[in-house]
Amino acid sequence: MRSDALAKWLKVIIIGVGICGLLTYMVILPRFGLYLVDQNSMLEKNLSPWMVLLWLSAVPCYAVLFLGWKVAGNIGKDESFCTENATYLKWVAYLALGDSIFIFVAHVIFLVLDMSAAVVMLVIIVIVIIGIAISICAASLSHLVMKAAEIKEENDLTI
Repeated sequence: MRSDALAKWLKVIIIGVGICGLLTYMVILPRFGLYLVDQNSMLEKNLSPWMVLLWLSAVPCYAVLFLGWKVAGNIGKDESFCTENATYLKWVAYLALGDSIFIFVAHVIFLVLDMSAAVVMLVIIVIVIIGIAISICAASLSHLVMKAAEIKEENDLTI
């Protein structure tokens, strides 16, 4: 597959993920939260803080999509192995790790304030493990892209 076609497909996927995220954060989660409030009136006072937590956790996710867009742009210019992409992937790793830590700490605070159930911690732990896995993968890719960029630079200098 040519690099411009690959970049185009990556951008289509990024747009699709962004739209799915918007639908999830703006439509599905609020309706699900209101459904839970209808089932249990005790949850009514906790819905707003949870929605704020979820919306704040979306900010790093959309920052990752933005960085992915920039990486796809570099791939489209046939500059897959460059230090710029390595830097973007390093930032993806930091954002994924930071978001995972943020969600975990916020949930622990919600538990202490009796705004969450201990059973929800199982879901949070799964989300945190996925976030850490994404962070490790992005950090590994960043390292490999940096090494490849160094080798490419050495080869470009060779006559």
